[in-house]
Amino acid sequence: MKALLQVKCREDLRDHQILVPFQISNMAIESVAFGTHQFPCRASLHSGYSLIVSKSLFEKLLVPYEGNIHVFVHEGTLHLGPLIGIFTAGFTSSIIRPIGERSLFFSKLLATERKVGAYMFLFGANHINWDDGTMEGFMFTEQGWCKKTVPFPHVVYDRLPNRRTERHRLLAETREKMQKDYAIPWFNPGFFNKWDIHQKLMIEENIVDYLPETHNEVTIDKIEKLLSKFPFIYLKPTNGSLGLGVFKIIYNREEETYYARYKTEEFVNKLQRSTSLEALLSHIMKNRDLSAYLIQQGIPLLKLEESFVDFRVHTNKDEIGKWVVSAMAAKLSGKGSITTHANSGGIIKTIPEIFSDANEQEAVISKLSHASILISEAIDTHMPGFIGEIGFDFGIDKDHRLWLFEANSKPGRSIFYHPKLRNEDNLTRKLSIEYAVYLTENTIKNPGGVFS
Repeated sequence: MKALLQVKCREDLRDHQILVPFQISNMAIESVAFGTHQFPCRASLHSGYSLIVSKSLFEKLLVPYEGNIHVFVHEGTLHLGPLIGIFTAGFTSSIIRPIGERSLFFSKLLATERKVGAYMFLFGANHINWDDGTMEGFMFTEQGWCKKTVPFPHVVYDRLPNRRTERHRLLAETREKMQKDYAIPWFNPGFFNKWDIHQKLMIEENIVDYLPETHNEVTIDKIEKLLSKFPFIYLKPTNGSLGLGVFKIIYNREEETYYARYKTEEFVNKLQRSTSLEALLSHIMKNRDLSAYLIQQGIPLLKLEESFVDFRVHTNKDEIGKWVVSAMAAKLSGKGSITTHANSGGIIKTIPEIFSDANEQEAVISKLSHASILISEAIDTHMPGFIGEIGFDFGIDKDHRLWLFEANSKPGRSIFYHPKLRNEDNLTRKLSIEYAVYLTENTIKNPGGVFS
């Protein structure tokens, strides 16, 4: 069974004594656990609605502070949870900003724990004490950031910042050891590879129509062939992000000239042209590995004034492990940009700000919601590990057909800069914690089955 209770510590109780409310009185409780720490206990009933733990047991369990938390009773053990570890990198020596510029994002995420009933902490590979099964975790309280020693968590939420960090040997070994040796579910464990996702979705008959034509071998002949079929094409890195390294290639038949639009690493929009495709590619792709690129059909998107529009949809798993749409917004391209990313001058708009007609709003929202849930479920089926959230980039063409451009396992949060999307911002954080509650309960009840 599961209940949400306030956990309190009391000095006057005997060692290893706990007071259990009547709502869980029919359970024979012999021990209490928090994270990977477990101790025998003597349970007595009381008439309140809180779980009261002796001070000595509270300290042995390493419960960081009194608060609301879920309790799960299984096979004589009362589990307090979830204890959620957020795995990341880039820690600083400052307790005020322990994770640098990302401290604000993480403080908002950790502050959401009280609304759901959980304990959350940040940790990195160097904060683990493997010998005694504890971690030095960074927690965010009403007094700000602090460090607490906590047991190994019930679940780990992967928030590594980029692919380069993810490939670091120590971080990869930490993830593997936690899952294999300690059977700790690790959700959102890696960045998606565009080609890998495309191949897996291509076998789903009800999804194929959303996918632009895509090839993973970049050759002059292939580009020429696609440019004869479509008004323009894109060259995209299979492991890219933020729109960096993306090239829009156009062929003007009247001028017999090829054009390439792209942005530099300094986020400056550039336009390059040549009468020779080979010369153009040689210039823009110098020092780039073509084998790490895809060719993708270009889609003429809906436009608002002089900007083209695409859409970001966030999906999350909820407290029963079901996919739901948690946020949706439109993104308008900046002047001269081939993408709608904020760092290229992109602007965030709500759906009603794009479509003034109520029926059109409803149709677009319905279309985006249906596709994003369908594709979330397909990715979840085909990809290994535990996936708790996905960010999708969709486009709608001039014929109102919907296209999937990209799926992101660690979606950016630029759409939440919009003041009218604050509720969605809160919801995506809340759902991540609720999914951790779901994983915790399932791991406690069936520790082997959750990984099958």
